[in-house]
Amino acid sequence: MESSETPEGLDAVTAPMNPVKDVVEDESKIAEQKKAKRKKMRRLKVAHPERCIGCLSCMFACSRINTGRASLARSAIKVKTQGGLEGDFAVVVCHACKDPPCVAACPTGALEQREDGRVVFHRDLCQGCGACADACLIRAISLDAEGKAIKCKHCGACVAFCPHGVLEMEEVED
Repeated sequence: MESSETPEGLDAVTAPMNPVKDVVEDESKIAEQKKAKRKKMRRLKVAHPERCIGCLSCMFACSRINTGRASLARSAIKVKTQGGLEGDFAVVVCHACKDPPCVAACPTGALEQREDGRVVFHRDLCQGCGACADACLIRAISLDAEGKAIKCKHCGACVAFCPHGVLEMEEVED
């Protein structure tokens, strides 16, 4: 090897470095990635309500996956009848409101709206007053036996178990 040649791979090491510029570029890339993630939220959507036959599979899946017990009372998604036994079914689930009244109504901060729009429930902060359930315009929040909120977290478990494609997950942007 002649003295003017550099061993293979050392070009990157000996190349002029600008650590401040590199850090700034990396931080701006990270900020862009975080912003892109923040803008998109996966939300549960009742896409085809006319397909619902009231089998309650979504409710059992929700409670089983989120609480460990298959219980209609512990489900965050509700299937109700409209017009009696011969009527249609209505699927009630959190709409992930842009300005959620449930968050504003909670006196302890047990419901928190994240940057991506999701409303997260902190069970340990809940005092069981029911203000969030009263504030929900579509009655998507119910209370368990301890008076604590049961609220959809948009995990999609119900979508996987619905045999008729009533439910879908959608990506929404701020």
